Order: sequence, then structure tokens, then C-alpha cells
Amino acid sequence: MSMIKAEYIWIDGTKPTPLLRSKTRIVEAGTELPIWGFDGSSTNQAPGKSSDCVLKPVYSCHDPIRGGAHLLVVCEVLTPDMEPHISNTRAKCVATESRYSDHGMWFGLEQEYTLFKDGRPYGWPEKGYPAPQGPYYCSVGGDYVYGRELVEEHLTACLAAGLKISGINAEVMPSQWEFQVGPLNASAVSDQLTIARWLLARIAEKYGVHVSYEPKPVKGDWNGAGCHTNFSTIAMRESYEKCIQAAQALGERHELHISNYGAGIEERLTGQHETCSYREYKYGVSDRGASVRIPWQVAEEGRGYIEDRRPAANCDPYVVTQLITETVCSRI
Repeated sequence: MSMIKAEYIWIDGTKPTPLLRSKTRIVEAGTELPIWGFDGSSTNQAPGKSSDCVLKPVYSCHDPIRGGAHLLVVCEVLTPDMEPHISNTRAKCVATESRYSDHGMWFGLEQEYTLFKDGRPYGWPEKGYPAPQGPYYCSVGGDYVYGRELVEEHLTACLAAGLKISGINAEVMPSQWEFQVGPLNASAVSDQLTIARWLLARIAEKYGVHVSYEPKPVKGDWNGAGCHTNFSTIAMRESYEKCIQAAQALGERHELHISNYGAGIEERLTGQHETCSYREYKYGVSDRGASVRIPWQVAEEGRGYIEDRRPAANCDPYVVTQLITETVCSRI
């Protein structure tokens, strides 16, 4: 009998922004991963007098940190009567995805994040600020880049885990980075982003670094951090008119989306630093100051996808992909 380590990973009930939690279970290799329990009173998911919550494995992949046959396991949180817990946003995402499965929705998520150490962005001077934004985006060199070793290790780990990670880059603010996951359907891209976030946090432990998904990690004349969400339906991949219709549909429910796209989103969506104000909605070709950007290639080719630039870096991917699926697929 061969035993392996299975790291059960779930999203907790912390507000306003949930945290990732995980614990290890020893299981027999090649067997079905069992449900498991945990203390919900310690994760903001249950009161102490009725604290049991249930972990239901829904997605697993190779664990690149432990190696061998060990696994990383995304879990949904259930109540003891096997119903989705109120904090379980994945269940609604899967139900919506199933309802509109004939639309063939694909998502690509661009996850921005900021590295912090000793209470300030990693690599920043102890007093004052680095030089203003300008030379840092996709930059090279010790004067401009902070944390590349960690970032490269994370990319390698994601690839080893079998995640559909499609790239990384240094962002506009120094010590801010981005990785992209997709294209995949709503639940799959969200599962894989969850694993990628967990791996990033786990690797950052080695460096004594904190990974921040705050929408505006540094006040002032610095870019915020988002999770730009690219998506398309079968119809959009065949028709530019459908891309326009999708952009218009998102505008019809702008307030609903904004209220579910991450805590503190109004600090980032100010109308400056490549954003549109959260108070308004607009779309445009190649416009990074719009709520929704239509890539120039899409306008030229007459088909493709669009980018919702509103979601904050700390958004729940299951919520974002569920809302976009429901809004767009019910209207085009």
C-alpha cells in the first residue's frame, strides 16, 4: 500500500476578502479522495457550538512542492447535511456554467499581485519611494525588477502542477507582477487560479514575503492591482457584433458587477492609472481607460473576445466568472 499527501485547499469565510486555507490528509495512492471535516469556527464559517464543516474534493493536480505522487486538492465547503455552505461560491458558478453550457464560454484571468516585505513593497527603500512609474512594466535589470526569483519559481511550479498558465510579466508599479491562467471554462479557470494563488503564497513563505491582492496596495500616484477577465462565447468567437452585444450587456448590470468584483474596488477604479471610474461604465477598442476593452485584433478580424477590466486583484474568481456568464449568456 502506497500512501501520499493530499493538500486539501479551500476558501474560508473571512470578510470582506476570504482567505485560502489548507491542511494535509494522508490517503492511499490511486483511491478516490474522501470528504473531510474541519473546524469552521476557526475559519469564520461556523459558530463554536456547531463548528463542523465539510470539505468535498472537486479538483486535484500534482503537488510540485512535495513532488512524487502527492496532490493539491481544491475543495468545496459543505454543511454537515451536504449542502453548499454560504461561503461556497463555486457551487453557484458550476450551476450557472451548466445552465449555459451550449454557449461555450471561455475565460482567461490576468492575476496581478504585489510582493511585500517588512511592511513595504518588496525591494522599495526603507524611507521614501522608488523612482516614478515608467520603466518598470515588463522591465529587465536590478534597478527596476524586484522579486523575479520568486516569480520564476512560481511559474515553474504552476507548469509542473499541470496548470494552464499562459504567461507572466512585471507590472507598472515596481514589485507588482502578473500571471495569466486560461483559456478554460468558468469553474476550471477558477479552480486553477485558486491553486496558483495557493502556490504563490506557499512559495513566498520561503522568501519571508507576503503576497498582497489589495486593489490599491500603495496610495498615491501608483497603479492598483486587478484581475482583468478576458472571455468569449462561441458566438463571440465568430461575430464582432456579438462582442459588442456582450460589452453592452455588461453595462446593463454594472452596479451588480462592481459590488461583487472585490472589496476596496473603488480605491482602484478612480478613472486614473489605466482604469475607468467605478461610477461609470464604458467600452472601447484598445481603451485601457474603459471598463471593458475590445482588443484591436478583435475589431480588425471581426470576431474574438473582450476584456472586463473592472475585477480587482482580490476578487473571487468563481463569483466573477459566474456573473459574467449569467449576464452575457442571458442576453446575447
